[in-house]
Order: sequence, then structure tokens, then C-alpha cells
Amino acid sequence: MKILIPVKRVADYNVKVRVKADGSGVDLANVKMSMNPFDEIAIEEAVRLKEAGIATEVIAVSCGVAACQETLRTAMAIGADRGILVETDVDLQPLAVAKLLKALCDKEQPQLVICGKQAIDDDANQTGQMLAALQNWPQATFASKVVLADGKATVTREIDGGLETLQITLPAVVSTDLRLNEPRYATLPNIMKAKKKPLDTVKPADLGIDVTPRLTTLKVAEPAKRSAGITVADVAELVNKLKNEAKVI
Repeated sequence: MKILIPVKRVADYNVKVRVKADGSGVDLANVKMSMNPFDEIAIEEAVRLKEAGIATEVIAVSCGVAACQETLRTAMAIGADRGILVETDVDLQPLAVAKLLKALCDKEQPQLVICGKQAIDDDANQTGQMLAALQNWPQATFASKVVLADGKATVTREIDGGLETLQITLPAVVSTDLRLNEPRYATLPNIMKAKKKPLDTVKPADLGIDVTPRLTTLKVAEPAKRSAGITVADVAELVNKLKNEAKVI
């Protein structure tokens, strides 16, 4: 079984993101970048399936600028067998990424695509679903447990009311939730080995995909700053402030 894992290069989750002065976007100059945390979970799950003898090859894919090679090397240090970079300077949107992944799926013929449920930069939560629709494959989102057997995947997924269990036929798309696993740290020997693993680079045009943005960002702004809380003497004062100052009652 061949598993394909999309990984995205995003601003590290520990970084405080700042908006550009002109409001055109987020300032990423000199900002530490890393792999999207949900994608780390996806890579870990694929590597565990390979270690269990269920998967034979794990392919990491990233779409974006040349620096995404670092993200792919990290994925290979965790355990991916090889990487594919779809290199472009265009600001990719979820539909464009889904189309690129579809083209790679048509070429590589994986039996399973495991992706993070969303990226922490845009929080779109769209790419996996779009890929499943384009491929006409079954999908299971927000997975907290995945079991593969007899050409089917049994997926426990997290929903508002608790847990739901689905059985889908492979090939399929699965998106990961936080509780699926705990990603391992890449060890120094594996980081060194990852430098020798194959990494192919292609362009969107090589795959026959137009990645021109369909949406335009008009303005980016930080949330309004919240004022400090106050202590009230009694319930009457609280009601008075809620009614006359906050005007919520």
C-alpha cells in the first residue's frame, strides 16, 4: 500500500503573528517556519502503518516555495520514504492545492491520502474534502483512530456529539485530528538519513494545473484589543454595567 501525505510549511505555532502595516497580509519576514502540526500527525500515522507492515511506501508532498524542501526533509526524517515538491511562488489557495494533489494522485496511484484536518495559518479545513471530491473518493475527516484491513479503513472521528465510526473503501482520503497520535521527534541519525532520500521537484505547469488565485484578500487586521476586567461590588452594580455600559441586556 502506498500512502501520500501532504505537508504544509507554516509559521511556527509558538510565533506571535503580526499583520503588515498596510494590512495586505501577515508579516513573515524573519519568522520561524515549521511543518503544520496536523500534518506531523498525518506523517506519524503513515509511518506507524508502515512499521506495522500495512503500508509499503510513504510519500510526502508539499506545494509552495523552494524553502518547503526543509519541511519535506523533516517529514522524511520522521519516516517518509521520499518527497515531492510542487514549486511555485504563487500564494496557493485550497482548491489549487487540491487540484495539484489530484494530479499527483493520478500519477502516483496511492491507496490512501492522510492529511492534516487544517493548516494553522489559514484554518481553511478545505483541502482534504476538495481532494476527495475531485477524486470521487470516500473521505473520513477529524480522525482520532484509523484501522486498515481488507481494503477498507475503519475510522473513528470526532464530532460535536462525541465519536462516530465510519468504514470506507480504499482508495480514500482521511484527515487527522489532534488525538490520533503523538508525533515522534526526528532523531539526528534520521535527519542525516533524510538528506539522502529522493526529493523530486515539479512545477504546477508540469502537472497541467492552473494555480492562479480565485479569491482576493482585501484586508487583514488584528482582532480588537480587549479592555481589562473590573471587580463589581454586588449583583446590582453588575446588572447596571451590563445594561448601561456593555448594553448586552
